[in-house]
Amino acid sequence: MPSEAHTSKKIERYFLEIAWGAEYTQQMTQAIRWLQDEIADRMLQKLDIVKLDVNAALLVPAFPGKYLSTLTKRFPGVRIDSVYEEDLSGISSFTFKASLLRRRVFNGAQNCSLEDYLKSGKLTLPDNSVDFIFSDLLLQDLADPRHFLQECWRVLKEGGLFSFSYLGPDTGKELRSVDADIFKLKNLLSPWDMHDMGDALLGERFSDPVMDMEFLNLGYESDVLLLADAGALKLIESAPTKTLEKGLLPQKLTLEVVYGHTWAIGKQFARVQDKVAYIDVNQIGRKSR
Repeated sequence: MPSEAHTSKKIERYFLEIAWGAEYTQQMTQAIRWLQDEIADRMLQKLDIVKLDVNAALLVPAFPGKYLSTLTKRFPGVRIDSVYEEDLSGISSFTFKASLLRRRVFNGAQNCSLEDYLKSGKLTLPDNSVDFIFSDLLLQDLADPRHFLQECWRVLKEGGLFSFSYLGPDTGKELRSVDADIFKLKNLLSPWDMHDMGDALLGERFSDPVMDMEFLNLGYESDVLLLADAGALKLIESAPTKTLEKGLLPQKLTLEVVYGHTWAIGKQFARVQDKVAYIDVNQIGRKSR
């Protein structure tokens, strides 16, 4: 077995950390829709250099946005399975759900709600059934991200790609200096940094993880908007019930966005854990006479 020092060096070779600032003044909507779509666009740009033949893809979560048309143009004829968000309203809800129905009827796609996944902890897909998983800003809201990685490994085909983004632990760091009497801070369910995620991916048998990170800075002229976005990002328990004096809240929020992609390679091999090899029962052949 490799030593911890050797493993650490191996992990470091896979990591590329890029941090820079980008200024935004647009406030988020109830379920951070614009942010999801912006990050999805950046994720797809990062995959421009990746050669990938996709017949079936899984979106976790799926939500309205321009990224959907980009995906279908890049992978024409792809079956898109979806774990979709339900907290939509208005015309966006109608058109999005119509698209889910259309993909199910004409492409045989399988759909389930994110709420159902969170209850069951199980993706409603067979083993080795998709070539590509696209997960945008989900992992920070999972109590057990490692279990989600295991499910992704299960449903990916040999050679499949898992692409993801999530909010890292420095998200909303400006709020930590605010007087605790104003509001109660709320930690992200999964405050993993990019190195935590890299360790977890290698631990779950994913190969060649490539990760990077950037800081996005959201600027505010209104406490009301800042508090609304902090609530949408699940950084505070609840907004203050009274009007605050000017200057008590910061005028910006930092988002630490972690990106990564990794491959499911060698699924037929045994898993080694704690110096014990675990062999899939399907790998055991019957001796012929």
